[in-house]
Amino acid sequence: MIGNLKPLEILLIIAVIVLLFGAKKLPEMARSLGKSARILKSEAKAMKNENAADAAARTADPAPQQAAPRTIKAAPGDVTGSRPVAEPNHTAQG
Repeated sequence: MIGNLKPLEILLIIAVIVLLFGAKKLPEMARSLGKSARILKSEAKAMKNENAADAAARTADPAPQQAAPRTIKAAPGDVTGSRPVAEPNHTAQG
């Protein structure tokens, strides 16, 4: 439908947009749209680089690192301190 617009129809649509939003508001809206597009582009690039770095890290270090034991931190005023959390054993029983 958009590909079937004639030049006169496009001018009419532009005139209606200018009347609705005003000539002063349109440049501000265009700047806002441009900033949003730049932010979206930079975030997409960052995600792509992050995924590539994660994949490189997985292939470079085949041995998984041992995670530190999880602990429960003491509440303010608790004199017993932190204590380890019992992790459930994930062994296959068959």
